[in-house]
Amino acid sequence: MGEQAGEFQEPPVRMPGPRTPGREGVAGRDDALSEEGIGWIGAHGGAGGTTLTRLLGGTDIGCRWPDARIGEPAQVMLTGRTNLDGLRAVSRALRALQEGRHPAGMRLLGVVLVADAPGRLPAALTGRIRMMRSVAPVHRVPWIPSLRLGEAPRQLPKQLVRLSGIADVRPGALGGRP
Repeated sequence: MGEQAGEFQEPPVRMPGPRTPGREGVAGRDDALSEEGIGWIGAHGGAGGTTLTRLLGGTDIGCRWPDARIGEPAQVMLTGRTNLDGLRAVSRALRALQEGRHPAGMRLLGVVLVADAPGRLPAALTGRIRMMRSVAPVHRVPWIPSLRLGEAPRQLPKQLVRLSGIADVRPGALGGRP
């Protein structure tokens, strides 16, 4: 995908090494992504994946595809901010997925767009989000002022509680009450 700093990066291609005696035909950790849990993939730096991991659980994968060698999950959510650069980064990652440039067995559950500021989005950004919905389910997370200060929200917004059910993760890991 992008070559610029802060953009989603595909991991380098791994060339198969020599076979370990006695492992032929045995599925190992490095053969497939884990069927346990969910991974949060940031389409760009600051996309909200780390915060969603703290709030809901799962694995913070960062700005790359999941890696079977370290047991990362096959089920993933792609995260991005709602500003123009964030939406462009999400679009690039979705394009890579459509082109098949992702690990075998990886399954996208949806896109999570995290508000970059309080208030309504301009029409141009809302139009981009509508286009994304034709490719994948899109979930919006509103602006949460307490997170800006590094504090746990007293109560999780209904959008996050709903997202926790879709992602099958635990709401309120930071102490917020659903």
